[in-house]
Amino acid sequence: MKTYDEKHIKNIVLLGAAKSGKTTLSETMLFEAGIIHKRGTVEEANTVSDYHEIEYERGSSVYATCLHTEWRDYKINIIDTPGLEDFIGEVIASIRVCDTALLLLHAQYGVEVGTELIWDYVDKYRKPTILAVNHLDNEEANFNKVVDDARRILGPAVTIMQYPVNQGLGFNCVIDLLKMTMYRFPADGGKPEKLPIPDNEKERADKLHNELVEKAAENDDTLMEHYFEKGSLDEDEMREGLKIGMLKHQVFPVFCLSAKRNMGSGRLMGFIDNVAPSAVEMPPETTEDGNPIPCDPAAPACLFVFKTLLEPHIGRLSFFKVLSGEVKAGQELMNEKGNTTERLNQLFIADGKNRNPVDRLRSGDIGCTLKLKNTLTNYTLCDKGFNGQVDPIHFPPPKVRAAIEARNKTDDEKLGEVLAEIHMEDPTLEVEYNRELKQVILHGQGELHLAITKWRLENIYKMQIDYLPAKIPYRETIQKPALASYRHKKQSGGAGQFGEVYMKIEPYYDGMPPLKEYPVRDTEEIALNWGGKLVFNNCIVGGAIESRFLPSILKGVMEKMNEGPLTGSYVRDVRVSVYDGKMHPVDSNDISFKIAGMMAFRDAFHQAAPQLLEPVYDVETTAPDTMSGDIMSELQSRRSIITGMDSHDGYQVIRARTPQAELDKLYAALRNVTQGKAKVKALFAEYAPVPIDMQKKLSEEYNKVAVTS
Repeated sequence: MKTYDEKHIKNIVLLGAAKSGKTTLSETMLFEAGIIHKRGTVEEANTVSDYHEIEYERGSSVYATCLHTEWRDYKINIIDTPGLEDFIGEVIASIRVCDTALLLLHAQYGVEVGTELIWDYVDKYRKPTILAVNHLDNEEANFNKVVDDARRILGPAVTIMQYPVNQGLGFNCVIDLLKMTMYRFPADGGKPEKLPIPDNEKERADKLHNELVEKAAENDDTLMEHYFEKGSLDEDEMREGLKIGMLKHQVFPVFCLSAKRNMGSGRLMGFIDNVAPSAVEMPPETTEDGNPIPCDPAAPACLFVFKTLLEPHIGRLSFFKVLSGEVKAGQELMNEKGNTTERLNQLFIADGKNRNPVDRLRSGDIGCTLKLKNTLTNYTLCDKGFNGQVDPIHFPPPKVRAAIEARNKTDDEKLGEVLAEIHMEDPTLEVEYNRELKQVILHGQGELHLAITKWRLENIYKMQIDYLPAKIPYRETIQKPALASYRHKKQSGGAGQFGEVYMKIEPYYDGMPPLKEYPVRDTEEIALNWGGKLVFNNCIVGGAIESRFLPSILKGVMEKMNEGPLTGSYVRDVRVSVYDGKMHPVDSNDISFKIAGMMAFRDAFHQAAPQLLEPVYDVETTAPDTMSGDIMSELQSRRSIITGMDSHDGYQVIRARTPQAELDKLYAALRNVTQGKAKVKALFAEYAPVPIDMQKKLSEEYNKVAVTS
């Protein structure tokens, strides 16, 4: 395979909502370039891009897939991405390493929900963007409405490059405003016939052409001077101005497509070749320290791994972008994060499941390699002497969670290993081994995300698993002071056990006044691992309890705080003062005072107006104004407290405090009532009191389980 230099490599990410036609377009681009000789279809499950079993079953993309074409002396690397929010991690990683975003808009539906979410990340990374209105052969196609929608969401940078002459079922003609030519496609698609613009379209075409010229000129002072001098720009000048505008995020050219009928893809690929920026023209990647990494083939080699995939019978595939220098098969590179050396035994260009071996890859190119031992997604491999890690991809926090367990308990260890593998492939699926809740909890981007994970476990790894509701990490505390004592006495022949403890417990808060009732000999303040504090006062005088037994009393208190008296949850924010007790000269020992301290604390806790606390999150929901009423109803029906509202460009931002116990259900409910148009963010805020009736119910459930066990 030919080796391309950094100026002739274009990296394109195909983006868009589900069913916008990304996979079909990628198939058509490969066919037009001669990479494949027959186009597959999503319906027949034979496309190059969708090759995983789950994608065959669902009829849509789940993974981001790397492909390539070679078109008129340029190499175009393509990454076809999923269109659903549940797989947003695949999308973000692909946007990060590509140099141009090709955003597909459905000619009937325009800017859909998934499109808006994807656009947030395109805008964040400031990627040059091409818009392609696809499905123009749909009977409900409405090009003008799609463009108006795009301008409303994406702004005035949306710039018409082409428009359809006869959209709908008879679609076959496009007017190109750069070349001022009408393309008419044959019935089966492919290479179009070039025709003059019809007289009845001339006025509209001239008007839009002038707008395009002005858009190209306004991004560069020299071009603006030429425009004022000549009243227009030639094609090359327009291409230059459009590229500058794309790099500044001030021009988003709009193209026309019917990917399924192979109409428009060739012209689009020509524009990508001639205008879309290459990696060397983009702002350089940076290290975590902010240092630039120039896209220079003469510089030390540096590559960034953006995706890891485990293929059956093959092993670990690592997909990477060469940021600088040149990498060769057999080369050894440093993995600074793992402080190891990795050998690139083989290099490949990927086309779906097909891998084409190559000898070398230059800066700006995208490839993959096999069986790296210690290198995962977000790792940097580089020549010795290159200092610094590439700034990592920042994936969004999870939105839903579920506890997972193997039906066959002998599979528990294997389940842990498999979940680690799946997380390695998909960093947005987080695995938590929660000792407090005694559950393994999966955190994902949505219910479909968790459902796909279950499918993989059962069909790929042959493990039967169940999802259970994830428990809530409640906390327990007290609301008033209380006194209690406990005598532990046990006699069973020989030395017995004896310890008696008197203690006072109080709610603790920062800055509370010192204890007055009893003299405090010493104080130990403990910051608890689960939040809050325990303050332990030794108020023993006169040797009622020897000081050597005080640590045992503290240990007993801590043991009960690890499993609170109310619901078995962690206890926090308590001040304990041991002020009296009794010993036995023979039978007193550490275990006796540990038990006495534990039981005295338990009894005092029940008398101190125990309070159950629940985690509460700050939730921010953004959705169209018309949906704010439904959103407010859902929030309030789930014990949320509205804390603020703002309006912005036709959208309503609603802020609320929501208990975690309601959060998982809330995500699904908001997605349902807004048809997926709501963007929801949640951040832990505080622990707050649980309603009395709910506290009573949870306590009764805990006690019932404790009795039966």
